[in-house]
Amino acid sequence: MNTPPIRQNRPLNALRPVRITRHYNRYAEGSVLIEMGHTQVLCTASIEEKIPVHKRGSGEGWVTAEYGMLPRATHTRGEREAAKGKQSGRTQEIQRLIGRALRAVFDLKALGERTLRLDCDVLQADGGTRCASITGAFIAAHDAAAWLLERGLIAASPIRQTVAAVSVGIVGGQPRLDLDYAEDSACDTDMNVIMTADGRYVEIQGAAEGAPFTRSEMDALLALAAQGVAELTALQQQALAA
Repeated sequence: MNTPPIRQNRPLNALRPVRITRHYNRYAEGSVLIEMGHTQVLCTASIEEKIPVHKRGSGEGWVTAEYGMLPRATHTRGEREAAKGKQSGRTQEIQRLIGRALRAVFDLKALGERTLRLDCDVLQADGGTRCASITGAFIAAHDAAAWLLERGLIAASPIRQTVAAVSVGIVGGQPRLDLDYAEDSACDTDMNVIMTADGRYVEIQGAAEGAPFTRSEMDALLALAAQGVAELTALQQQALAA
């Protein structure tokens, strides 16, 4: 039987150290480097004065995302997807998830007929890259909305509230918050939870990697995720107030 990975100096219900650096890219309308433990994601927000075909004439804007990993973001070098000529199914799934998460807290009419494009580039991966991307992308999107307000391009902020995401899982029979790569690789149950500041769910992705999980175990994981998202929301607000 494999021994579950041991956490060093971190309780099972604790986030990894989180660091948020705003205005990381001098050219983007919004940009954030978010670090959760050893995971590092650069999130940039770009305003484009155009919208997809399906939104034309709607009076609404659009929020979309792209996601990628640098070749040496992981233990071994991965091929650039651009060199392969196509994106992997995992990349497509994650960037659609990021887009859905951000659109859930946006008033697209208030954005106007323009696109907010979010690029989430993983510089270093140690688990939870999609959750870090969503949490960081929100701050980048907030700064991009502020950029539009400052220039009088919109009358009010299109952001209704904050959104953040965290991973939880059952490792060695114990619920854990914010899994790193070693824990994610060894977990029996893996779940990514996206929530708004008022405690509502945007999306829950959960699956048994080993033994099926019970309702009580799922409830314990959701409670742990709610705690983690609340802490991330507070950190987002601190970063935006700085």
